[in-house]
Amino acid sequence: MEYTVNKLAKISGVSTRTLRYYDEIGLLKPAKIRSNGYRIYGEPQVDKLQQILFYREMGVNLEEIKKLLSDPNYDQAEALINHKKALLQKKEQLEVLIETVEKTIRSLKGEIEMKDHEKFEGFKRNLVDENERKYGKEIRSKYGDDAVDASNAKVMNMSKEQYEEAQRLSAEINETLAAAMKSGDPVGELAQKACELHKQWLCMFWQEGMYTKEGHKALGRMYVEDERFKAYYDSIAEGCAEFLSKALDVYCAE
Repeated sequence: MEYTVNKLAKISGVSTRTLRYYDEIGLLKPAKIRSNGYRIYGEPQVDKLQQILFYREMGVNLEEIKKLLSDPNYDQAEALINHKKALLQKKEQLEVLIETVEKTIRSLKGEIEMKDHEKFEGFKRNLVDENERKYGKEIRSKYGDDAVDASNAKVMNMSKEQYEEAQRLSAEINETLAAAMKSGDPVGELAQKACELHKQWLCMFWQEGMYTKEGHKALGRMYVEDERFKAYYDSIAEGCAEFLSKALDVYCAE
């Protein structure tokens, strides 16, 4: 079956503007363009759009999706299996959060007593699972299963105060980096403050004795080399991943 932009937008829920943009960047080209200028999409394009939406739902940026789908070794069936695993994991995360909400409601009604650490159980589990889904393979390859498992256990054992402190540190790092980027100086006071805050944040997740300056520098390089980390830091300010990596080279050399 063939679809115009308007018809494909209707069945997919994707706006016509987005479909045209996907065409412009070479992510989803139409099967053909009629003499009247209408874009026409066939079954292969419909399937490809479905894959794009799965990846978008998982938080993958468009540039990375384009690389994945254009890979000659790309296997649609394998990709769908991976999508299913990711969705099931997301379902588990939501169920844990729902359970936390239900416990909180019962606690407010006086039906049960809920300890402070239980109020954050769902959020911590969500954080661990999300990090595993996005970065688990690379981190485990780099640091080993034992180190990553210990780090995950440390997160799950965080107190209410520790969890809130980790969230506060994360926000302060981003704010400090954004301010440091305006100066353009990775050696400057603000940039080095961001590095110190980053170290404090890391040590809240890494097991005791795991932190080394060389490991910290290597992490900075990974932020540049891995598109997902790069996208996260560059969302703070353009070029932020590279800037942080340079700042860490200085911080860890002292």
